[in-house]
Amino acid sequence: MNRLFAISDIHGCFKPFYELVVNTIKLTKHDHLILLGDYIDRGDQSKEVVDFIIDLKSKGFHITPLIGNHEVMLINSYYNQFELPLWLMNSGSATLKSFGIVDIMEIGSKYLEFFVGLEYFKLIGDLLFVHAGFNDLAADPFLDKDGMVWECMLTYKNPMLSGKTIIHGHRPKTISHVEELISEKSKVIPIDTGCVYVKQKGMGMLSALEVKSMTLFSVPNL
Repeated sequence: MNRLFAISDIHGCFKPFYELVVNTIKLTKHDHLILLGDYIDRGDQSKEVVDFIIDLKSKGFHITPLIGNHEVMLINSYYNQFELPLWLMNSGSATLKSFGIVDIMEIGSKYLEFFVGLEYFKLIGDLLFVHAGFNDLAADPFLDKDGMVWECMLTYKNPMLSGKTIIHGHRPKTISHVEELISEKSKVIPIDTGCVYVKQKGMGMLSALEVKSMTLFSVPNL
């Protein structure tokens, strides 16, 4: 059976990302991996994370990387210097250091193209993948890009989201909370288990949800 995985909020934690993909879920070219954004900032190996994603895609793995609010802040900083303080306040300096640059304008074209080319959401059947969530009050929530990278909700009433199971990241949750929502067959499932937050109780894990079986795989950020 072809498997469908989702991983979110890697935040520069390359080692657990590699361990999760290569040794835990053992990703194959028959699988589909959807990444829910926030590959950069906070952790110290943002470049390695992005390089790994690009490498997997170049080798023919079925990878769909979505955009997170941290990628949005990087892109905004590149095109508008007045946006830079917000990104730096949210650990953008860790990403600059990882890429070996001091100014976002120095970033290589390959990486800028990667960030700019990221999609905001992915719909597969009744499964809806997004970084954060949706503006439930919008006439068309799929047109509100800010909502998709910044807004998380526990439930949705928008008719365009009716019948969908929304899988997202953005706000870290404990493994036990995620597993509880899975067991309850919740229509909104967060899968950010706080990989970068190793000092917080119940956090410090990177997780992959195999969506067809609703099985959660997790590795610690050691």
